[in-house]
This record gives sequence, C-alpha cells and structure tokens, in this order.
Amino acid sequence: MQSHNDDKDLIRAALAGKSASWQKLVRRHERRVYNHCLRLTGSDADALDLMQEVFLGVYRSLHTFRGDSKFSTWLFRIVHNKSVDAIRRRRPYIFLENSSDDESALEIDQFPDEEAVEPYAALSLTQTNARVLRYLDRLSYEQRLIVEMKVYQGMTFEEIGQVVRVSENTSKTRYYSALKKLKNLLEASNDMS
Repeated sequence: MQSHNDDKDLIRAALAGKSASWQKLVRRHERRVYNHCLRLTGSDADALDLMQEVFLGVYRSLHTFRGDSKFSTWLFRIVHNKSVDAIRRRRPYIFLENSSDDESALEIDQFPDEEAVEPYAALSLTQTNARVLRYLDRLSYEQRLIVEMKVYQGMTFEEIGQVVRVSENTSKTRYYSALKKLKNLLEASNDMS
C-alpha cells in the first residue's frame, strides 16, 4: 500500500503543475472513493457523479492540505462533505438520527472470520453477507458511513473521528451502536423466516 510520504510527494508535484502527478494521485485513491460512493448511493451513475464531485473538490482545495493527517483522511473528509451535500439535495427534509455521545462501548457478537468457517457453511456466510449489505441501507447515513469507513476502508477510529469531526471514542461508540442496530435488524428478519 502507498505511504503517506508518497502522497505528499505527489501533492507537491501536482501543486507545481505536474498533471501526471495529479493523475497518479487520483488513480491511487479512485477505487476506494468509488466503492465508498457506490455503497452510500447504491447506484453506479450516482457513485460516478459523486466521485467526480469529490475529485473536483480535492483538486480545488489541494493547496489547503497541510499534511497534519494522512491524505486519505483529508480526502474522506471531502467525500463525507460531498455525500452529505448530495443527500441533502435529494432529500432535503430527512435528517440524520441523533447519535448518542455515550463514550461506553457496546458489546455485540463478532462476525465470524471467513477462515474459521467450515467449508459447507461458506454458502451460508455469503448469504449472510448479502443480507448485511441489504440491511445497511436501513441505517442512517452517518451510521452507514462509519460502518463503511471501518469495515470496507479499514480506517481507524481516530481517522473516522477526524472525518466526521467527533472524538475517537465517539466514533467507536457510534460504530458499535450501528452494528448493534444492524444485528437487531438481522435477528428480526431471522424471526420472520
């Protein structure tokens, strides 16, 4: 995986007018940004539009990147802002749930490690993963965003906190709260089956 210093070198070169460096920086991060946008929007066309808005915003603001955090953290702050803007444009009267600022971590069952699953259970795990993705849409935007950043982007709670502008403990609490809600939705659907 690329290093923080590699990104800084590309940023310096891009700011000096080297378009090849800008293109390399975009290529380096576009897959993660696209996948993130796709999971949030659920539509390829909307994800591509949002990704374009993100990289346009990054290009216009690149000179403001100070390097206090990793470039990817700064980038996902822009992704977050552009995503919120897009949701507001589509559904201006829907507000995010108020999230608790309770600093205590909630206990939940852990998802099984794929290597620990018996071979005959692989199909069941695949079906469960599909159900989890379907129920992610029932979470609030903020809950989906935090789960997406942690599970799919592999971000730390500190990085997530920087993106959504909350403390590390608050991002952790919101993550576990979202997982608990997801678990309850899955259990409710099992009861109906």
